[in-house]
Amino acid sequence: MEINILAGGPKDYIPSLHSYSGEWVGVDRGVLTLINEGITVDKAFGDFDSVVEEELVFIKKHVEELLTFPPEKDETDMEIAISWAMKQAPEKIRIFGATGGRLDHFFANIQLLFKPMNTQKSVSIEIIDRQNIISLIQAGTHTIEKDDEYTYISFIPFHGEVEGLTLIGFKYPLTLRHIPIHSTLCISNELISDIGTISFSEGILMVIRSRD
Repeated sequence: MEINILAGGPKDYIPSLHSYSGEWVGVDRGVLTLINEGITVDKAFGDFDSVVEEELVFIKKHVEELLTFPPEKDETDMEIAISWAMKQAPEKIRIFGATGGRLDHFFANIQLLFKPMNTQKSVSIEIIDRQNIISLIQAGTHTIEKDDEYTYISFIPFHGEVEGLTLIGFKYPLTLRHIPIHSTLCISNELISDIGTISFSEGILMVIRSRD
């Protein structure tokens, strides 16, 4: 099972949603976008402070499972939605509408990629927009497939320094390199093989796949 979550970020940053399969969850104004796209909303979360009363009435007519929360709370609407999604034990969670607009919201959403690791859940979470796919990987060995749409791949230390980074199948390979937290060494790499291998012994890496 795969779960897709759409937040209320600027529409210009959102890719074609019909390209993705799985259940759809709307967060705040993202619910309205899903309805207008003709996509069935399986679950909706939010304080809905970003919609006017007429839009909220419209949302309630089209969504059966609508969970509302007060604006004053300890978790963001997105975090509540991700916590629910993780309990469903999906193979993957995709987040859309989480980039563009307010930078505080963007960085908060980036931090939420760490949530499964912090709770020992084995689920992959990606933030996807028209230009980027963002994810986190822990120490270990990982493979990544070539994608002709998102050709550039960057690796950024996210939590602690990264030890023993080895990249195989990349234009700029590495062997057992130490990557300090401030390093830009691993920006804008490319795959030259159909499948690349990433391995490291310590730390957490943010992986950003991008296109121009």
